Amino acid sequence: MRILIIEDDQRLTRLMRQVFEEENLSVDIANDGDTGLELALRGMYDVAVIDWMLPGRDGPTISRAIRAARLPIALLMLTARSQVEDRVAGLNSGADDYLVKPFAFEELIARVRALGRRFQIAADSAELRSGEIVMDTQSHKARRGSQPLDLTSTEWNLLECFLRHPGQVLTRQQILDYVWSYENEVQPTMVEVYVSYLRHKLDRPGKPDPIQTVRGVGYRLEPEHA
Repeated sequence: MRILIIEDDQRLTRLMRQVFEEENLSVDIANDGDTGLELALRGMYDVAVIDWMLPGRDGPTISRAIRAARLPIALLMLTARSQVEDRVAGLNSGADDYLVKPFAFEELIARVRALGRRFQIAADSAELRSGEIVMDTQSHKARRGSQPLDLTSTEWNLLECFLRHPGQVLTRQQILDYVWSYENEVQPTMVEVYVSYLRHKLDRPGKPDPIQTVRGVGYRLEPEHA
C-alpha cells in the first residue's frame, strides 16, 4: 500500500513515517498543501492522510481537487477540530474518514488499512491484467500467457505501475516516483534501464512489444487482447 502524508508538523510526519514503515507500508511526505496536491494528482497512492490546516491549500481544498480528478484514492482527514459541524465539513469536502488530534498511532494504522482495503476492493481485484500479461498481487506471481515472469522487485514494481495505468502515457518522472518512491539517489536514466530489462522478460516470439515508447514524454503499456 502506498501512502501520501500531507502534514506541516515535521515531528509528527517523522513519527507517522516510522510507524507506517514498521508496518511495511510505503510512505511519501509533503509539508505543504500545494506540494501535497501535486503529488496526489499523479495518481500513485492508495491512501492520503491530509491535515486540515496547511501552508498553501488547506485539507478540504485538497480533498475537493482530488475528488474532482476522480482518482481512486482514499482520503483520511487529520484535524484538531472536534465539533460535529467540522467533521461534516471535512467529509463533505470528499474525505472518507476523519481523525481528531491527538490520536493513537494504532488507530491511525487501523483506519488507513481499513480505507486501503475498502478502496482496493472497490477499485480492483488482486489480479492486474492486460491481455496475456497477468499479475497476482496476493500470490506475487506474474505471467505472460502460460509462461511465468521471473521478476526482480524493481521489475515487479515497474510492471505493476504499467498495469495499474494501461493505455496511459506515463512520464519518466511518474515512473520514477512510483517504482523508486522518491529515493533521492536514483537517477532518471534508471527508468530506461529497467524498461529495457522488463521488455526483455516480456518478450515472446511472434508477440508485439507491449511497452511503447512515446518520444519526448515517456512510456505506455499498450492494452492487448488475450
